[in-house]
Amino acid sequence: MTSSDVSADTQTQTSGARSAIDSKRKVLLKIVLVAFVLRLAVLTLGHTYHFAAKDDHFGFGWETGRIARSIALGKGFSSPMQGDTGPTAWIAPLYPYFLAALFKLFGIYSNAAAWVALAVNSLFSALTCVTLYLLGEELFSSQVARWAAWIWALLPYAIYWPVRFAWETSFATFLLATVFLIAVRLERDNRLSSWLWLGFLCALIALSNPSLLAFLPFCGIWVLYRQYRAGRMRLHYAVLSGLLFFACIAPWLARNYMVFGKFVFIRGNAGAEFRLGNGPGADGQWMYWLHPSQNPAELKKYRRLGEVAYIAERKHEAMEWVLQNPGRFAVISLKRFFFFWFGTPRATDYVFVELSRNLFFSLTSILAFLGLAVALRRRARAAMLFFWMFVSIPMIYYFTFTHPRYRHPIEPEMLLVSVYLFAMAERRGSAKAA
Repeated sequence: MTSSDVSADTQTQTSGARSAIDSKRKVLLKIVLVAFVLRLAVLTLGHTYHFAAKDDHFGFGWETGRIARSIALGKGFSSPMQGDTGPTAWIAPLYPYFLAALFKLFGIYSNAAAWVALAVNSLFSALTCVTLYLLGEELFSSQVARWAAWIWALLPYAIYWPVRFAWETSFATFLLATVFLIAVRLERDNRLSSWLWLGFLCALIALSNPSLLAFLPFCGIWVLYRQYRAGRMRLHYAVLSGLLFFACIAPWLARNYMVFGKFVFIRGNAGAEFRLGNGPGADGQWMYWLHPSQNPAELKKYRRLGEVAYIAERKHEAMEWVLQNPGRFAVISLKRFFFFWFGTPRATDYVFVELSRNLFFSLTSILAFLGLAVALRRRARAAMLFFWMFVSIPMIYYFTFTHPRYRHPIEPEMLLVSVYLFAMAERRGSAKAA
């Protein structure tokens, strides 16, 4: 073979690789555009951006909306309930500041601000198709990648949350999926830049939905262990990633300390949430009637004690009840496990709608569990990472209370292992037929 032949072969291979990359980009662009346009259509034609005006627009973001209004009015990060109640750490800061910017631009609690907020949610939901595709391609196959991305783009349940809730859910879901993707790639490609991206995105997760932090230690340990086994671990990269993470969240921690005179980690309402799920009359669901936004007596107590003391008192009440009723606490914790994975009961006059919703909720969990079991049995790459995600993130809700929205951040990964299950079943069927 002459040098010109080698050069021609190299050029052909390079051209083929570029063609494949261009083709994948076109596919991803098509999926994202379809997903985004579909969500915008549902949002716009369904008028889901018209939040109810009752209770002074409380349904527009609830506590997040209240804090955003305070910021927009120049009163700072404060007042998550009705009226001016002072500084708060009831909610993580990132989304309220984003919503406050929209209020400044388009008007407080305006339809325009609502439309833009839900459109941005829809964009992050659509971009999650990309992370799903790349994860599927990295871990399983191009077929699994395409199926998972298209299903997420078109699935009504994946469309529901971004177009109806002015909350951080879709943003946090996208961040978590991206962190998962970076972790998987770090296993084989140990770059400092990837570690720094990991630390930065984890900080964004912490500042938007700290509950998801439960997964991150397992994620980091998994990456380091896999790198160690492959003989390419660089611990100092992980240390730098951790330092960047803490550098990003440190300003908010400092703010909380200066405001409250004690250490409060990002979002400080865990004690109150614990009480809303545990106490006299607890049955495993959210006792919303005890929330300060719904209960005038509790709001009065919140105002009188201040946020930190109020949360401490509510935590004490819940702990006292748990210690006095350990058996009941165990029972309702098991119920919350069931509710998280198989659907939370809701009072409705439409029994068929309720049954259909919970049937779909249950089916997606069962498929995810089966897909995970197959991945673990076949020792599929990152199977243990999926396992630790499904174990760690729901854990806090088993002891407080559940809501269907709380499962959404891990639903892209649930979908991916479900599609993997069907791909393996199809492969097995084809092998038997052959």
